Amino acid sequence: MTEEALQHVLVPKHEKISDKDKKNLFEQYQISEKDLPKIPITDPAIRHMSLKVGDVIKITRVSPTAGHVYFYRGVSNE
Repeated sequence: MTEEALQHVLVPKHEKISDKDKKNLFEQYQISEKDLPKIPITDPAIRHMSLKVGDVIKITRVSPTAGHVYFYRGVSNE
């Protein structure tokens, strides 16, 4: 996916969260890494990022009714 395509209005923002934020996320929702939905490391929206299996991605989508909505995905080999 080209840089221009990543900036398209229909492609939500993807960012890696820090280890501290990852720990806080797991504590806040009382979950572990295996409980997160997965995103393949080869996904076009994240493959340009320096990621490794086990990292957590925060996806920010814009909603006309809710403002910004956040989704979290665990990076996997699948």
